[in-house]
Amino acid sequence: MDNLTKEQRRKNMRAIRSKDTKIERKLRKELWRKGYRYRIHYPDLPGKPDIVFLKLKIAVFCDSEFFHGFKWKEQKKNIKSHRDYWIPKIEANMKKDKFNTKKLEKNGWIVLRFWGKKIEKNLEDCVKRIEQTILERKGNV
Repeated sequence: MDNLTKEQRRKNMRAIRSKDTKIERKLRKELWRKGYRYRIHYPDLPGKPDIVFLKLKIAVFCDSEFFHGFKWKEQKKNIKSHRDYWIPKIEANMKKDKFNTKKLEKNGWIVLRFWGKKIEKNLEDCVKRIEQTILERKGNV
């Protein structure tokens, strides 16, 4: 049973963004502050990565826990309403994420995926991982 009214749930769901999310903006802002330049939501790549370093072939995705299935076996049990909708939708997202990652990697891309909570709680770790990948790609390590 949903603990929100139909109108509250509708308002909540309409507020959820597919791009330019809070976690994505936070990571981008820190990368920009450190002098890194990138493209966002590059449409010519599988999955339209949130952050793209084109010349270095690095694609970064900022995944929300709910929509991308973080700890899915546990989380799946917590879905109480509209299970017949959400479970297949999230599992399809997870399958699509794996497919897009494999496709990018097959074409020589390095794919980095960060969970929203990781970005929120350990932004600097995420940035360091991106920086390390950039340095490795440039051959400076």
